[in-house]
Amino acid sequence: MTLYFIGLGLHDERDITLKGLETVRRCDRVFAEFYTSLLAGTTIEKIEELIGKPIRRLSREDVELNFERVVLPEAREKEVAFLTAGDPMVATTHADLRIRAKKAGVESYVIHAPSIYSAVGITGLQIYKFGKSATVAYPEGNWFPTSYYDVIRENLERGLHTLLFLDIKAREKRYMTANEAMELLLKVEGMKGAGIFTSETLVVVLARAGSLRPTLRAGYVGEMIGEDFGGQPHVLIVPGRLHIVEAEYLVEFAGAPEEVLERA
Repeated sequence: MTLYFIGLGLHDERDITLKGLETVRRCDRVFAEFYTSLLAGTTIEKIEELIGKPIRRLSREDVELNFERVVLPEAREKEVAFLTAGDPMVATTHADLRIRAKKAGVESYVIHAPSIYSAVGITGLQIYKFGKSATVAYPEGNWFPTSYYDVIRENLERGLHTLLFLDIKAREKRYMTANEAMELLLKVEGMKGAGIFTSETLVVVLARAGSLRPTLRAGYVGEMIGEDFGGQPHVLIVPGRLHIVEAEYLVEFAGAPEEVLERA
């Protein structure tokens, strides 16, 4: 039969598109995963109430290791929806799942929804001036990832902005804050010493994108690191070269200091 990858959008159950809602309502089985992103403004129960069907929530292991055993057998016989926060094809995991479905002979379709890649436009930073994105990951044991620092450096060399996703440990219900990300970046700066991320670096924090009242703040790390940005999810942006309109927007809407205008 058919497998539908359906995005739920960014914040609450009302962010799903009309096409997505109509499709999931006619599906026989509904699966969902929330380890790649977080819908802060809703619960799985509210989503179930909206679509009128029970949802089987999948763990990371269910999705990445047991997709052929858990989801695909159902999709061979029935109409199946696979729900995810944001847009379903933003996470590389889901591209791999669609490949696996095709190899198993299961036809699939994608129904898009708002994602952080579009919502980040609320910062006033021009979308086409963003370079490669990266994830700031929690250190584990002797593993201390630093590749995100190098991504910032590469983007800054080209004058581009860097969008940093912040780590999610869904099983532990642990969601990295922008403050934690800044602390980790300062530690990496201490290790590498390239002057890429210091207390004087301009950063932008966007919290709860997609809600009617997201938090948008811009300023220097030394001042921003102690701020309370409210509930997660957070993203952290390191701007590159600023256009005058970008700078004015950050001053007017994100509380950036007036001297940011001198950077444009």
